[in-house]
Amino acid sequence: MAEAERIIGTPDSPEGAGAEPEPEETSGRDGQGSTGERPRGKRRIAVLFAVAAFAYALDLISKMIVVAKLEHHDAIEIFGDWLKLVAIRNAGAAFGFGEAFTVIFTLIAVVVIVVIARLARKLYSLPWAIALGLLLGGALGNLTDRLFRSPGVFKGEVVDFIAPKHFAVFNLADSAIVCGGILIVLLSFRGLDPDGTVHKD
Repeated sequence: MAEAERIIGTPDSPEGAGAEPEPEETSGRDGQGSTGERPRGKRRIAVLFAVAAFAYALDLISKMIVVAKLEHHDAIEIFGDWLKLVAIRNAGAAFGFGEAFTVIFTLIAVVVIVVIARLARKLYSLPWAIALGLLLGGALGNLTDRLFRSPGVFKGEVVDFIAPKHFAVFNLADSAIVCGGILIVLLSFRGLDPDGTVHKD
């Protein structure tokens, strides 16, 4: 009788009366179970787009101010000759390189944006979210110039205005791209992947 009760189960036991056993929680990337993976991934994606939106807005506003107040005017000295604000139009890539390949750089920016958007689906790392957000915001900032500024679509000249001594003139979008790229290199050296896993070569 006791053996039969053990096999069939009693009404008071979890297995009795046809009750379903509680599902076991599997360990996820954050160690808190698989149920936490999806919300955590969504939070990382939200961080990515928040950083991108902030970088993009800052770049867009700064360029609007520069075009309205600084273009066709004398440079403004911030730290003497070491750092000036001067409005220039750049047909090349970041820091004025490659002015003969405006359309190519525009297409590269589009590809970067698409790749980041696809990578976001596998994103579980906060540092990677910040790095990709900086890249995305910077790419969108300069792409906006390429599309909407003269001389035309895909050939628009980027507004640059930060002019350190003995260095190329750049803008905040360039800075965001460089910072994001440096952070990605550091994360790669540490073996941290976008999905949150850590590997050692």
